[in-house]
Amino acid sequence: MKLTNILTAAAFAAATTIASASHSEELSVATFIPPQHHINANLFKWFGDELESRSGGTLTLQLFPAGQLGAGPVQQYKRVVEGVADITFGLQAYTPTIFPKSMLIIPPGKATTALESTERLLSVYDEHLADEYEDVKLLGIFTVAGNAWAATSDVSTIDGLKGTKMVPYAAMTTPLVEALGAVPVQMPVTEMYTGLSTGTIDSTTATYNNMTPPWNFWDVSDFFVENVPVQFALFFVAMNKDRYLGLSDEHRAIVDELAGEVFSMKGAESFHNTDMASLEKMRSAEQMQNINWVTVSDEERAKMDAAVAAGLEVVFADYESRGIADVRAIYDAINQ
Repeated sequence: MKLTNILTAAAFAAATTIASASHSEELSVATFIPPQHHINANLFKWFGDELESRSGGTLTLQLFPAGQLGAGPVQQYKRVVEGVADITFGLQAYTPTIFPKSMLIIPPGKATTALESTERLLSVYDEHLADEYEDVKLLGIFTVAGNAWAATSDVSTIDGLKGTKMVPYAAMTTPLVEALGAVPVQMPVTEMYTGLSTGTIDSTTATYNNMTPPWNFWDVSDFFVENVPVQFALFFVAMNKDRYLGLSDEHRAIVDELAGEVFSMKGAESFHNTDMASLEKMRSAEQMQNINWVTVSDEERAKMDAAVAAGLEVVFADYESRGIADVRAIYDAINQ
């Protein structure tokens, strides 16, 4: 090869490198959860690795956990809409007026696990829910199953529930708690340990993971009650729409390949698998030896289900009063 050709090739390679570098993108991710939380360690680790691998290192993530880009979970959706962060992780229940239809996955229905409820949510998304996310690029939507009650008294029967102070899984399920005969007390998960310890509350809907570290409800609970009507917490991961549209065609295509069902099921799997690991810990942990592990009888469960059905009628009536006339159709579609 002649020197001129070598110099030309070198110049082209340098120009290509500079051009590639100039198109490199780093996406900021804001979460309110601590760095060691499984969503950070599993979901966002997977997402970041996939972006970097598929883009040849030109599209990466920078995670800002524990509220570094804004304290608390309540403003997470606002932060992504306004571009405070490129991507945020949050709960729809903190801004229920924005996501009323999505939140119909929260009350008990036919699903019993995060995986199943997330699949049901995705099955109705295009027809019933997509318009609630028009201000963002939705990456994923998924749930965790609240399949038990952590309590300081025996709430495994309708009689045992009467008058007890219970934390609803979301404010919208307050009528369900009231129908069960309990007194709803609103409280974030970060305060429930103290609430159970001090008697501010008598019980709360819980996951297996709530019983074990880092939440440690097993330190302050006397009863762990299963076979209860399962409720679900609902989460979103969203990207600022302008930031998404500003990406190159190649980078947008990579995001599109990972968003939606793939991303959503990864989120659900993170919660489900963490719960299963916590269940194994509970089965052999010394902390559970002094806790009454109770399964609600079929007879009492039937009474609870009837109470939940009555509570749901109150929820539906509230939706209809706010102009959401198809609330029953959406709930039925989720639970068909």
